[in-house]
Amino acid sequence: MEATKVLDAKGLACPMPIVRTKKAIAELEPGEVLEIHTTDQGSKSDLTAWAKSGGHEILEDVEEDGVIKFWIKKGE
Repeated sequence: MEATKVLDAKGLACPMPIVRTKKAIAELEPGEVLEIHTTDQGSKSDLTAWAKSGGHEILEDVEEDGVIKFWIKKGE
C-alpha cells in the first residue's frame, strides 16, 4: 500500500507509538496515508481507538514477524 510517510515505532512501549503517531499525522494533509511499524502488541487496540476518536481511517493492519504495520488515512 502506498504511504505518504512511514513512522518507525518499533521497540517503543505504550504510550510512545501513539505519541509519535499523533505528531506524524499532524504533519500530513487530509487524505494522506501514514504507515506505522510497531512491535508493541497494545498498539493494535490503542491505534484503532485513537484513529476512530480522531476521525482517521485505518485502511489496513498486518502483522509480520512480530512487527505490526498500520496504514492510517488522515481525516478532515
